Amino acid sequence: MAQANLSEVLFKPSFKHVETSTLVTRAHHAVGADMHSALEGDTDGNWYRMLNHLLWTWRGTDPLEISEVLARIAASNAEHSDDHLLDTVVGYRNGNWIYEWVHQGMQWQQRALEQKDPLVGGQYWLNAANLYSIAGYPHLKGDELAEQAEVLSNRAYEEAALLLPYQLKELGFAIEGGSSITGFLHMPDNGQAPYPTVLMCGSLDTLQTDYHRLFRDYLAPHGIAMLTIDMPSIGSSYKWKLTQDSSFLHQQVLAQLPSVPWVDHTRVSAFGFRFGANVAVRLAYLESQRLRGVACVGPVVHSLLCELKCQDHVPDMYMDVLASRMGMANASDSVLKTELNRYSLKTQGLLGRRCPTPMLAAYWDDDPLSPKEESQLIASSSLNGKLIAIPRTPVYQSFHQSLLKICDWLRDKMR
Repeated sequence: MAQANLSEVLFKPSFKHVETSTLVTRAHHAVGADMHSALEGDTDGNWYRMLNHLLWTWRGTDPLEISEVLARIAASNAEHSDDHLLDTVVGYRNGNWIYEWVHQGMQWQQRALEQKDPLVGGQYWLNAANLYSIAGYPHLKGDELAEQAEVLSNRAYEEAALLLPYQLKELGFAIEGGSSITGFLHMPDNGQAPYPTVLMCGSLDTLQTDYHRLFRDYLAPHGIAMLTIDMPSIGSSYKWKLTQDSSFLHQQVLAQLPSVPWVDHTRVSAFGFRFGANVAVRLAYLESQRLRGVACVGPVVHSLLCELKCQDHVPDMYMDVLASRMGMANASDSVLKTELNRYSLKTQGLLGRRCPTPMLAAYWDDDPLSPKEESQLIASSSLNGKLIAIPRTPVYQSFHQSLLKICDWLRDKMR
């Protein structure tokens, strides 16, 4: 099927689609003050979604383009599911979050189709993939329009890989007791297979295609490959819900790496963002014989999962994402918070014990989702731990420099 026609098949005109913010029916709460987080972005009383300028820009989306799309959404007079929230336009039409971001992605897709220079065309496809991914954000289960945007993102990502100077292998992994999943192995154009490889453990509101920049600018220059899989209940892992055994899918993948000829299974590390750090740190304890090191940024391993004070200051969108991943979209707030306790790595009896796998943890001061003590505990629990403080300003440059340090550390562990 021609790429240009894919959206016509996916997005049939309809005003009956369930609006994203209504998919999780737990009781929403009023957050006392706006939350500012480097890794999640900012809350604003007028938006349901957190506006994640740092990561969207870091992935390659132009800040001016972000502002333009947000302005179009904010200016809409169409019906909203909540009149107080700008990004809750009902139906796939002007002003709807998914519609506007898909529309923006389509412009880059068209430019890619018309572009003669393969490198430029590849970048245009990547721009489209990033915008389609933002369209589906925060990727709540049951959001049909978001799932269709994710299909477009994957297609555009694969088209980009055909033109850019690296190899992308789509790998299938059999999962015990259920549906198989698909991962993307990114291989650098320098060095020779089998490659040392970083297994990506992403945050709960991102797709596996959102980490191309980490590969291109930080891992590939060191000759390191990157393997991504989707977190439970999202993307290719759609049929798996998040459980207390949060590292289940990643453990299954690790066990199958000896059969992947492009991966040096004796030199594998894990890298976790936010809740992905919960997965990565869990792997450090349970799969120490398979991992050379584990790095994590802004880890969610205990406080947010156990402390009511912390949970009560987290925006509804983030709690909705947790509920959606856990298959608890219709649970009461109290039941959800009780269940979250079981996801704490301290409650599980892991974190705090000595871990043979080297672990690095990076944090921001006053991070509302991950206090400094969380990262300190990870680093001190490792026999060869490292702690990195990420300065709050300048936000973009500090994030970039910290990622350079982290990837240098991972490279050293996989020598």
